[in-house]
Amino acid sequence: MTGKSLHFWPRNYQEAVAWQEAQRHRVKIQPLGLRPRLVAGVDAAFDREGRRIFGAAALYSYPELDFLEEAGVADLCPFPYIPGLLAFREAPVLAEALGRLPCRPDVVLVDGQGIAHPRGLGIASHLGVMLNIPTIGVAKSRLVGEGAEPGPEAGAAAPLYWEGKVVGLILRTRAKVKPLYLSVGHLITLEECRQITMGCVTRYRLPLPLRHADLLSRRLRRNATAAQPEALA
Repeated sequence: MTGKSLHFWPRNYQEAVAWQEAQRHRVKIQPLGLRPRLVAGVDAAFDREGRRIFGAAALYSYPELDFLEEAGVADLCPFPYIPGLLAFREAPVLAEALGRLPCRPDVVLVDGQGIAHPRGLGIASHLGVMLNIPTIGVAKSRLVGEGAEPGPEAGAAAPLYWEGKVVGLILRTRAKVKPLYLSVGHLITLEECRQITMGCVTRYRLPLPLRHADLLSRRLRRNATAAQPEALA
């Protein structure tokens, strides 16, 4: 799973923003066209200095949620932390971690925004377009937009509006816990995002494949001792 545009690397903030504006039209919102059988979650962690990044991917069967495989990659951070430009910091290692899985997932849950982004191209959309794979943005906090607080029960949802359009859902995955901010990444509909995300929720706030990737990225960070970048799998 590779994408030619992943080879582009901005030299500064202005170039990164201009690239996002130019690429946003490539995001496609459309039905999956298949019943997903493999769902992956991807997330990244950073060392204390913010110099190294640890990307992780976890693969599960769906809807059974049987764990199948995990993979991780450690590297140097290629871009500074700037809100709205997370993809330039995380996408390369997340793409590599996905590529190390034995099977291509049907859908990828990404820790971050999809189209609920100032330029409509958050990390979930960026990764989906670059790898030509359906992605769902699952964020713990809101980057843009506004919406009502969903009801207290599990599965309650409210539309997230930005510039007069629905760009996502405020979704409560567990009763009386903080909601998540869901948005289309690429090649999927918002309703499918909701169904698949809720279908991956067990007893935790985060859907299981994404929670697994989060824990794996943190474990890779703890276990890292080498001073030079290295791949872990």
